[in-house]
Amino acid sequence: SMLTRSLILKGSALGPVQRLIRESRMFRPLVRRFIAGDSLDDAMEASHAVLAKGQTVSLDYLGENTKSEAEALSAKSTYTTMLNRIAQDAAFKCSTAPDYKAGEVENLNISIKLTQCGLDQGDDFAEKNYRDVLSVAAAQGNFVRVDMEASEYTERTIKMVEKVHQDFPNTGTVVQSYLYRTPDDVEWAIEKQIRVRIVKGAYLEGPKVAHQEKSKVDEAYVSCAKRLLDSANYPAIATQDEKIILELNRYVGEKNIDRKSFEYQMLYGIRRDLQDSLLKEGYRVRVYVPFGDSWYPYFTRRLAERPANSLFILKSLFRG
Repeated sequence: SMLTRSLILKGSALGPVQRLIRESRMFRPLVRRFIAGDSLDDAMEASHAVLAKGQTVSLDYLGENTKSEAEALSAKSTYTTMLNRIAQDAAFKCSTAPDYKAGEVENLNISIKLTQCGLDQGDDFAEKNYRDVLSVAAAQGNFVRVDMEASEYTERTIKMVEKVHQDFPNTGTVVQSYLYRTPDDVEWAIEKQIRVRIVKGAYLEGPKVAHQEKSKVDEAYVSCAKRLLDSANYPAIATQDEKIILELNRYVGEKNIDRKSFEYQMLYGIRRDLQDSLLKEGYRVRVYVPFGDSWYPYFTRRLAERPANSLFILKSLFRG
């Protein structure tokens, strides 16, 4: 439930809980279920395994809200290193000009966060870092997705992506169905033909900006996803919700939508069975592969999405 999710997110932010999960070896197997590892080498190894199954990858260097310009510049350096490693790896060679209408897409792209680019240090500073990364990606025929963060950053992110997209069409962003504003953002993406990923939303948001009932979030998700399937530029439908996937697959068949005109996206380590079955049915599947030592915020959001994993932790605590 949304209440359980809220309790997990609030509880995981407490200092003692953070220290326990970060420092206890007991939780490492669960962390490694969701996160490829600490290093880029770990992430590339995991990506090769995903690619071997016929799926594609979006690589995510974990971290957000850099505290200084130096930290942001370091993150930018990691992004460019990721892109260069992808370009040098024969398994991940990108087309010099992906054609989404014709079905050609990059098989390993990257996802970044604007707060990791230094958005808290200033819009102009973050935009320059963002553009620097896109310049490298464009030269390699690759794509960079800007992950959406908490609602306080939504408008700034949308505006920056729109501005930069005019010079670098190899970028896009994310919309979150739990926000009331998202139907308008979907229309914006369609009008500008900016590639977007739709997610439900994983941050703790209040009733002034976001739906609080799971049924409302799901209803908004399906409605927005169908609109994107109808008219958007190669949308990414990011969900592990089997009920929603079945409804969207039915819609794709009913409307005779080309299965190569969009892709499903799923998180690393979650519902591998569903990933495999969608691939067998002729749908495209991209796996979001996170790595890095700043894994705690990402990890706790995954726990909040799947409370059963939190139950596993509680059982382990009582046993230990």
